Amino acid sequence: MSQEKVDRYKKEKANRKENLRREKLHNVMHKCAVCLVGIVLIGWIGYSAYGRYEESRSNQEALVDYSALTNLKTELAEAAQ
Repeated sequence: MSQEKVDRYKKEKANRKENLRREKLHNVMHKCAVCLVGIVLIGWIGYSAYGRYEESRSNQEALVDYSALTNLKTELAEAAQ
């Protein structure tokens, strides 16, 4: 049993650099995934909140009276004759 432990330790020691590199890569990938999900959630919440805010605002309509412009156009046409 002791020899098995020694053999296992030697194998682990031989692959230690690769295992550490793999663990670091896994940790970085995990952090990136968590950050991406967080950014998406924050964006979605912001977009939804903005949509609800815009829906709750009253839409004001502006009415423009173009009669003065049409009167001016007809007066200019009459004056040109």
